[in-house]
Amino acid sequence: MLTEERTSTTDLSPLPAGGSDPNHFDWQEVWYPVFYVEDLDPDQLTRFTLLERDLVIWWDRQANSWRAFADQCPHRLVPLSEGRIAEDGLLECPYHGWAFRGDGSCDRIPQQDPDVAAQESPRACVQSFPTAIRQGLLFIYAGKPENAPHVSIPITAPLDETPQEWVCLDTFRDLPYDALTLLENVLDASHVPFTHHRSVSNRANATTMDLQVLEATRQGFQGYWQEGPRKGTLGPQNTTFIAPALMWHDVDSEKFGRTMTVVYATPIRKGECRIFARFPFKFKSKVPAFFLKITPRWLNHLNQNTILEDDQFFLHYQEKYLSDRGGAANYAKAFYLATRSDTFVTALREWVKNYNAEPCAAASLPPRQSMTALMERYHSHTEHCASCSTALANLKQLRLGLAIGAFASWSLFPILVLIAGQASWAIAAGSSLVPLLAGGLWLRLGKLERKFYQGEGKPLRNQPGK
Repeated sequence: MLTEERTSTTDLSPLPAGGSDPNHFDWQEVWYPVFYVEDLDPDQLTRFTLLERDLVIWWDRQANSWRAFADQCPHRLVPLSEGRIAEDGLLECPYHGWAFRGDGSCDRIPQQDPDVAAQESPRACVQSFPTAIRQGLLFIYAGKPENAPHVSIPITAPLDETPQEWVCLDTFRDLPYDALTLLENVLDASHVPFTHHRSVSNRANATTMDLQVLEATRQGFQGYWQEGPRKGTLGPQNTTFIAPALMWHDVDSEKFGRTMTVVYATPIRKGECRIFARFPFKFKSKVPAFFLKITPRWLNHLNQNTILEDDQFFLHYQEKYLSDRGGAANYAKAFYLATRSDTFVTALREWVKNYNAEPCAAASLPPRQSMTALMERYHSHTEHCASCSTALANLKQLRLGLAIGAFASWSLFPILVLIAGQASWAIAAGSSLVPLLAGGLWLRLGKLERKFYQGEGKPLRNQPGK
């Protein structure tokens, strides 16, 4: 299941992403990542919303392939994601047991008479979306299925050139703002020293930035920063934007090695997207690669969630303020883009304007959320992540065991005193340390457990003494 696969597609790419209209980029006619494959359970149905369409993702064991269907049974429109994978491997509706093959055709309708074949009607079929696996990600094609074989799947090309040489840290999260807001944020390297002060950078690294767009087309742009981050100590930075939802920064340092920041912005609906953040490293030394490999994935995810929360609150508000001032079409008046550090932001916004490329343009942004809602982690990440959900379950079991052990030790304390007698009071008193130590560990693990549910909401840059 972890091998590269592509359902009903080829590697031919005669059609550009976004459709064939040279003056319009259609976000439907694109391949999008929706999950890391390692986070999908072949025995469970998985929901996802892509460009405001609810989908159900499931493992078709008859074809050994992941499938993506519209999450509506054609019978009475109930969510198929509430159903199950039946004993014969077909997707079964929870309401009346209609079952569907991997291509979306209906296999059986339990309620019909033996001499009726209503399942053969096109109206009994479920809409099926093309799927593919590349670089450990499950992609879904959102547009016309017949176009899928002819449109390139957006991948990070350097990772395919020498895959064995890279060490890659991956994370994802559902964010409370648009895909374009996310892309604008990560293309803007000038915010890092300030927004992420003390988490991944430092205000002292701020400097003038002479960014250049080397080439810009309907399919994206190439950018270059001669000095590069950290005041040139790492070397020049190359930036790639592949329309509409993939970008990466690439720095090749003679001293440290090659590092990349890769971001996919998969649009869920207006005002919400899923980020897939990948941090590939190709170190000069084997030591840092070793430590990265042995770091638990869930621990890396906790750290990355904290970094994402550095700017989550104000980006949620920023896009609403932009909308109030006329939206993407009026960005040049709404934003005061005064320096060359805004070059890539301008390039992205010009791409949107030139190719009428705003996703979910007709929809309205959802209401503003509170800080508590914006810092929520469980539903935006943990429950969808195989590593974090497993770590959370293990953590709860460990805390339960500590609580039971502490209670049992404390209950036995009077008995030990009676058995040991006064002469051995010190031994009995020493045994009381066991529940105290267990209780202290229980409390510390409780703080760790809460990190899987909720972010702190106060970034490191704003904490006292920082």
